Amino acid sequence: MTTPQPPSMSLDRAEALYDLERYEQAAALTARHLAQHPDDARAFSLLARCRSRLGDRAEALRLADEALRADPELPSAWLLRADLLAQEPARGPARGPAWAAAEDSARRGIALVPHHWAGYHVLGTILARSGDPARRAEAYALALRAVELGPEEDATHFLLGLVAYQLKDYRTAERAYENALRLNPESSEAHNNLSLLHLRRRWYRRGAWTRAAEGFVDSAALDLDDREARFNLETMAWGTAAGARWVALAGFMAATVGSAQLRSGGSGTGPVVAQLVGAAVFVALWVGWALWMARRVPPRLRRPLLLISRTCSPVLWMAGAVGLLGLLSLVTLALPTLGAGVVGGFGAPLFWGVVITYWVSRSALRRRAPGRR
Repeated sequence: MTTPQPPSMSLDRAEALYDLERYEQAAALTARHLAQHPDDARAFSLLARCRSRLGDRAEALRLADEALRADPELPSAWLLRADLLAQEPARGPARGPAWAAAEDSARRGIALVPHHWAGYHVLGTILARSGDPARRAEAYALALRAVELGPEEDATHFLLGLVAYQLKDYRTAERAYENALRLNPESSEAHNNLSLLHLRRRWYRRGAWTRAAEGFVDSAALDLDDREARFNLETMAWGTAAGARWVALAGFMAATVGSAQLRSGGSGTGPVVAQLVGAAVFVALWVGWALWMARRVPPRLRRPLLLISRTCSPVLWMAGAVGLLGLLSLVTLALPTLGAGVVGGFGAPLFWGVVITYWVSRSALRRRAPGRR
């Protein structure tokens, strides 16, 4: 006959299963423990965490409240309750009742354990994501306190980066995200947010665009459900296609002007020279753009960006418009004797098509954006 395990031992085993991310098993073992010990606040709190990890927020919140009814002085239950309540979407600075209750729960948790980083992290996160700019200064102070108490916790550094970014302290935000990744290289959120910082600096910091793309690829690879990273990659792919519109427009003008004299039947070497100059400008524009993009987008990023582009209609629209105008320019140079009516008949719609497609595809891309953190 097997000897029954002491209550604390079975709960410790459930905690170990939770730490191993075996949430279903941990929940089942904790539920069996609660069947024999229905007033165990620690068990209610653990089961609430399991249900939260399994996506059942309503049940997790109910269990957190049960834990607090069993023991109103249990800090972990207050902090879990705060975190669960804060998962309700904020509606601007005028937050709903759930957000006020989340803040109150977090402050109760801090009062019970004032020297532990978790409470400051939970409250700082609630204030940072509340949508109220007036709360950011307090959120920043809480993030600094969380880092002070938990310097080896990547979550505290991530929160500091989040609030510093909101306050436009980009240097502090960058250091904080780098520290978060040093402690947890598999944090998809830290990869994504650090890449957003690199993207802001793409015009005045060499290689920033490439580092941003690498970070978004890493973020998407670490979390296949991360819609934020995917959208950022779509934005970069669209930006690449949209940037080529200037090359296409300038190349079309060069091709058209260069071939105009031949189409008009001019004599002498002038028309030939004009045609050659137009062709040289056209080739220089596209070759220069291709070399720049080859340097900007290293080989390991090309396939992810291509795969993203194939499933993003705004990118396909923009690339298609640019490609058609570039093709017409090439045909104009290759067949300089085409009539002006033919060139103008196709050229004018494609020229304005590129311009219009830019704004239409840009608007369509924005509609694909997920909710911001």
